[in-house]
Amino acid sequence: MKLYCLSGHPTLPCNVLKFKSTTIMLDCGLDTTSVLQFLPLPLVHSPRLSKLPGWVSKDGTINLEKELKECAGRVFVDSQPEFCLPERELLDLSTIDVILISNYHCMMALPYITEHTGFTGSVYATEPTLQIGRLLMEELVNFMERVPKAQSATCWKNKEIQRVLPGPLKDAVEVSTWKTCYSIQDVNSALSKVQLVGYSQKVELFGAVQVTPLSSGYSLGSSNWIIQSHYEKVSYVSGSSLLTTHPQPMDQSSLKNSDVLILTGLTQMPTANPDGMLGDFCSNLAMTIRAGGNVLVPCYSSGVIYDLLECLYQFIENANLGSTPFYFISPVANSSLEFSQIFAEWLCHNKQSKVYLPEPPFPHAELIQTNKLKHYPSIHGDFSTDFRQPCVVFTGHPSLRFGDVVHFMELWGKSSLNTIIFTEPDFSYLDALAPYQPLAMKCVYCPIDTRLNFHQVSKLLKEVQPLHVVCPEQYTQPPPAQSHRSDLMLELQPPPMPYRRCSVLGLPFRRRYERIHLLPELAKSLVPSEIKPGVSLATVSAVLQSKDNKHVLQPVPKLPPLPLTKKRKRVVEEPPEVLAPKPLLSGSVPLEGFLAMLHKHGITEVKVEETADGHILHLQAEDSLIQLEEDGTHIVCDNNEALRTTLRDLVLRFLMKL
Repeated sequence: MKLYCLSGHPTLPCNVLKFKSTTIMLDCGLDTTSVLQFLPLPLVHSPRLSKLPGWVSKDGTINLEKELKECAGRVFVDSQPEFCLPERELLDLSTIDVILISNYHCMMALPYITEHTGFTGSVYATEPTLQIGRLLMEELVNFMERVPKAQSATCWKNKEIQRVLPGPLKDAVEVSTWKTCYSIQDVNSALSKVQLVGYSQKVELFGAVQVTPLSSGYSLGSSNWIIQSHYEKVSYVSGSSLLTTHPQPMDQSSLKNSDVLILTGLTQMPTANPDGMLGDFCSNLAMTIRAGGNVLVPCYSSGVIYDLLECLYQFIENANLGSTPFYFISPVANSSLEFSQIFAEWLCHNKQSKVYLPEPPFPHAELIQTNKLKHYPSIHGDFSTDFRQPCVVFTGHPSLRFGDVVHFMELWGKSSLNTIIFTEPDFSYLDALAPYQPLAMKCVYCPIDTRLNFHQVSKLLKEVQPLHVVCPEQYTQPPPAQSHRSDLMLELQPPPMPYRRCSVLGLPFRRRYERIHLLPELAKSLVPSEIKPGVSLATVSAVLQSKDNKHVLQPVPKLPPLPLTKKRKRVVEEPPEVLAPKPLLSGSVPLEGFLAMLHKHGITEVKVEETADGHILHLQAEDSLIQLEEDGTHIVCDNNEALRTTLRDLVLRFLMKL
């Protein structure tokens, strides 16, 4: 059993498991942090960005003025933003049988894998994962296609040139794998391959293994996966949460008795308490509005935004913010808000019960009805006529490199009354803000990450007790910025097996057993013999048929009698002769009893020699040897077949025939 690691990002994993002749991809996360190296894509012409100077090396030998621009002391790539793809050279991706998706953030690279590698397998995901994943992909494509860039930059990726570039471009990794965004045709084709599954639904893969999704408690429809055969069990835990938020709670008990547990997607903010961050978010928002400023919240169109809106619903009345408009701007804003209300069976019990009242499970429905929350596909059209300040705007993309957020950064960045509040933990906020510096607007960092922290995961592993744990190497050492914090790493016994991008791990357990089925007519013919109280044995002579990884014992076919014909034809191929099986022998030969039996049959001169495994009997008059051992008896006599047969029959008297 082998595990191939295709991604170096611990919360956007992509691994391939080879298990019992099946090749299973576990998630296909897309590392979007690479977009931080690119200039933002403004929706309207930006004089500031269009006048940026090009980059030339200090000695003037390398001129990349068309590809790289200098902005606020940093160098950025001036082309369509590109993403860091999972590794595609480590193994042939066309051999993958199945892709299992754990949540909608971990499927963003799916079109790159299903459409451009010769992939012919199936993809399994829950319905909310598929539908919200589709929204996020459509939004990403829309952001890119709205602001097309004429030129593409490739020269800077040359290793010799990249080596002399200023940081952080110099330190960017795997730049050769970076690719521009897929098309909407790729998205539709990739998602047409997805088969929907429900929690605890067992799916057979080629009769070899069974895969089952379990609730992971992180987002709508998010799953952990159990991959098991009859005798082995692998658990894949990715992006899980024990906090009480809107999704169904995490199913922990089904993870017990795992031979191997593959652990990814822990919190990116182990020192930030989500409840404390929500409090900071609300208080900073209220302070800015009261001072007459605007609040910008760069966020994804699904996930934490539901919790933010719920928190604000309770907060705005108490804080006298009832007249402040809240705008949610995204190409998929309407679909996202509606989907969250219809996936009732995937929500926590508290929200499920509201559906039967009937009430909408999320309070943002009421905010929309009372016109406190308005949603728009973009800043053009209706929004420009309804827009009034001061206000709160939720929009994407959290990287601040594309989407409507770029326009608001240009619009509000010059005033210290305004505030930008970062809630998504995926991007460094300082890197996200870099191309907008110098910036007058206030910046507040309130990353809300509800995934498992190290304390919670240690407790979980103590309860489920897997034999072996496999995890990204980042989890086996403290964060580089806090090297003294040994509590921010996994300390287990035995130590976890770490992996990094492009590593191949041999998982430390062997398959020992396989299940075989007996046909009823064969079972009926068995004759059990009791060899000791409570233990019976029966011998089986049968034909083993293996098909689709299922093994069946069938009765030995009886040979049809040869037809009698007047003219004897030469038989071209005679059917194989089926010999009656020899009986199996069980038991042991007691030394004293056997010597008495030999004496009775006239063999009196016997010299007994003790060995490590038993005894050797020398029959001196007959010039023969009998070796009595635990697992066998050997009779050695030269040219005296009659004596050998007699001795054999005497030995058999002490043994049971099966």
